[in-house]
Amino acid sequence: MLERSQPVPTSSSDVSRRLTEELARRVMGWKVCPDRYLKPGRCWIPRWRFRPFEDLEDAFQLLDRAADHFILTGDRNKVLTVDVQIRRRHYKASGVCRARTISTAVARALGLDVEERL
Repeated sequence: MLERSQPVPTSSSDVSRRLTEELARRVMGWKVCPDRYLKPGRCWIPRWRFRPFEDLEDAFQLLDRAADHFILTGDRNKVLTVDVQIRRRHYKASGVCRARTISTAVARALGLDVEERL
């Protein structure tokens, strides 16, 4: 089922922090601690180092780990469109902030509640 494309939020808040925690848990397989994420093998990273809604490299890490299939397209106006499939759920999102657009599409395809304004 293909869901309707919605504009991607452009501001950060507690919602994006909670979504980041949930994505770290569900997609990356990390344990969430007060000031860090515990990775498998007793490794860890500070929370501020994983910012998929702001950092394009982290967003691609999520996309690579979570998506069964994805298509990224851009236009002359610098708008990125992400069409992502995770299991049997599809979601399509568009926006100018590439990291936020990718991470929002992944979160919504996973069925996470993403508010209109993060």
